[in-house]
Amino acid sequence: MGLVVYDTARLPREDRFAWWHEAVGQGAGPTDVTSEDRAGFTGSMGVLDLGPARIAVLSYTALRSRRTARLVRRSDPETYELTLLLGGTLGLSQSRRETLLRPGDLSLWSSSLPYDSRAAGGPDTGPARALVLHLPRALLPLPASTADRLLATGIPSADGVAAILARHLVSVVREAEFLAAGDEEHLGLITCDLATAFLAHHADTADRLPPHSRHRLLLERIDLFIEHNLADPGLSPPVIAARHHISVRLLHRLFADREETVSRRIRRLRLERCAADLADPLLASSPVHEVAGRWGFTDAAAFSRAFRAVRGMAPGEHRRAHLPPVRGGAGAG
Repeated sequence: MGLVVYDTARLPREDRFAWWHEAVGQGAGPTDVTSEDRAGFTGSMGVLDLGPARIAVLSYTALRSRRTARLVRRSDPETYELTLLLGGTLGLSQSRRETLLRPGDLSLWSSSLPYDSRAAGGPDTGPARALVLHLPRALLPLPASTADRLLATGIPSADGVAAILARHLVSVVREAEFLAAGDEEHLGLITCDLATAFLAHHADTADRLPPHSRHRLLLERIDLFIEHNLADPGLSPPVIAARHHISVRLLHRLFADREETVSRRIRRLRLERCAADLADPLLASSPVHEVAGRWGFTDAAAFSRAFRAVRGMAPGEHRRAHLPPVRGGAGAG
């Protein structure tokens, strides 16, 4: 399916800014967009519809966007716009709050209230780039007064719930071209659940989340924990359950709707990391058993059998298929 991409580079130079102005108004309601360099303006917009939600990936030169009270009265799509800044800077003011976003920051704004934003790129970072999640207000199981506490507030996505949401949004965009028909609705629901959990967490109302949203967030936290601890040979369902203060039985119930168990997920991810390292020229001199040990495999023979069962060849064969021979045979296995 993939992103539907619109790029001003395909338009005559004199039409580019006017097109952008209209496109922004169609997405978030009528907006006054201005630029100090209208003649040199360039921008691109990728759109991915996810059933109840929509993701837009934007890249553009410096501009200012304002939605006045008059424009709000004229038309209001009643959406929240959750922005993940990817490049440049973005100054945002709404509801008597102001913030300056830098790459990696998340922030929320509402189409139902006046706002003012200024985006800028830089000589080293290029144009401003942002990923924007459009969320219909009616779909959020949170009172507007709760979500509105976070308007124009910059929240770093380095860790915690914010990191989970940011990682999810980026991965959805990255994998968009591989999505099959019908995946949109399912992904949209997952995305709405994670966005709701993020907002509730930062508004200190996480205990009021519906059960399915709490379970979705818990699963994402578990996934992130597994990926960060693959190198630990002791990583196991009991360890994961204890770390998240749940029973092993509940852990397995959370994975029941997936195509793999907890243990199989751990093994698959470890094997994927090993396969990538074995094909990495920078690690060509590392013995196979060392690569395996780096990702939690303590038994070289068991690793070799598991690798062959999944990849159809021994680890050493996989390495030789992807890399030229290493002098001295250090990487053989």
